[in-house]
Amino acid sequence: MIKVLCVGDVVGTPGVDFLCRRLPSLKRSTGADICVVNGENADPSGKGITQAIAEDIFSHGADVITTGNHCFFRAGDSLYEENEFLLCPANFPGAEQNGWCELDFGRFKVQVMNLSGSAFLEPLGNPFETADRLLAQSSAKVRIVDFHAESTAEKQALGYYLDGRVSALFGTHTHVPTADARVLPKGTGYHSDVGMTGPRESVIGVVPELAIRKQKTHRPVRFAVAEGPCRMDAVLFTIDEATGRCLAAEGILTTEG
Repeated sequence: MIKVLCVGDVVGTPGVDFLCRRLPSLKRSTGADICVVNGENADPSGKGITQAIAEDIFSHGADVITTGNHCFFRAGDSLYEENEFLLCPANFPGAEQNGWCELDFGRFKVQVMNLSGSAFLEPLGNPFETADRLLAQSSAKVRIVDFHAESTAEKQALGYYLDGRVSALFGTHTHVPTADARVLPKGTGYHSDVGMTGPRESVIGVVPELAIRKQKTHRPVRFAVAEGPCRMDAVLFTIDEATGRCLAAEGILTTEG
């Protein structure tokens, strides 16, 4: 059996700092063999990621960094082309080869895929069809999908569509953890949304007063990442590497303060 730890969207400098302090010990305590971290909000602005930030996250225990709709906010295609294990959603135009990677552990391989939803987000390529193409490009038994999507219905639909064909699918993007970590009928681990890694007293990582002003007035507001004690949301999948089937899925919360 292997254990795969998947960490929710890292938000801003507070989220990166908290992740780097706590991820090594969380990997030890959970016995995680592989760690996938969504870093699409890791820039100090709360949007995008840079090479330096990615290197920091990798050095503290991430094996793969996934992103989402903000993947190109601070960087172009070259960042993903030059970093094999830093992924952008494969269904962005021209980005399919930068949307998946393969980890080779000798006795088994792991394919990690990054997809973006098309409901309530940018009208990208069909994630269902993109997933089919990516599955055909690897012989790995263990397959992990980060589905960065707004709609829980779209996440559930893709989960059932891939049930039995991938080992686990976890959702990112909303920054709000759902209470549905489980194993689907054909053996795919599933979690609609892992949550986020960032300031606990915030509106999905943003200073509350700024988020309130935006929602109340419907006028442009320059957001800022909140400060203070942080939380780290994650999900742990236990997988049979011989068959690729998920045996257990468990949501995990780490807090400070």
